[in-house]
Amino acid sequence: MILLLQAPTTVPTSIWQMVLVSSLETRVVLGITGIFSILSWFIIGLKWWQFRRIRSQSGRFFIALEGAPKLHDAYRVVMKLPNSPLNRLFREGMHFYNELFPGVVRDGPAQRISLAPTQLEAFRMVLGKEIAAERDAAARLVPWLATIGSVSPLLGLLGTVLGVMNAFMGIGQKGSGNISAVAPGIAEALITTVAGLAAAIPAVMAYNYFVSRTGHFEGELEGFGNALVGWMAREGWL
Repeated sequence: MILLLQAPTTVPTSIWQMVLVSSLETRVVLGITGIFSILSWFIIGLKWWQFRRIRSQSGRFFIALEGAPKLHDAYRVVMKLPNSPLNRLFREGMHFYNELFPGVVRDGPAQRISLAPTQLEAFRMVLGKEIAAERDAAARLVPWLATIGSVSPLLGLLGTVLGVMNAFMGIGQKGSGNISAVAPGIAEALITTVAGLAAAIPAVMAYNYFVSRTGHFEGELEGFGNALVGWMAREGWL
């Protein structure tokens, strides 16, 4: 059962005072919205740091490959690099190939190798599986931003409706309907709408940004996977 409180007798002069004298349901809605906002900013900071690290790791990876003229030289270089998404993709492909042809990855093929269509398809599937895993890791927690961006305005609207109901119930009990009696209660109710929008707007903007970054990252992985297959075919590995 919702507890309905009467509108305050003293008129608040600031938003903070309005929050302090607000009704119980308004404080509950503001508290939940505040938690959502804190969670949203935590995810934004975490994903910004993650994508910044991925960009730095990708730069070091490609710089290291520029100094490797042959594929088996590139493998030796990559094995010395710190763990990264492109590093894991390259290693996963090379480890699968090494299971098909032991020793070729380390020393290079002595003569041209021909993979059966099923083997080549299996190799592409291994690369595709690793790409999907790295994409999912990069996109982790991003859907929470969409959830916060969708729920926060509705939560703010709920608080507004409850606040308006509370204000009009107080007016009915007092028997006064002038603007001085209505204004404080309505203003209190609108605080939850402002709080909901304040939590939702950064979350929605960050969600769109990180979805775009995830798509770009997936495209980079797919591009490198295709380039790796072409590199191997050019040097007689396929």
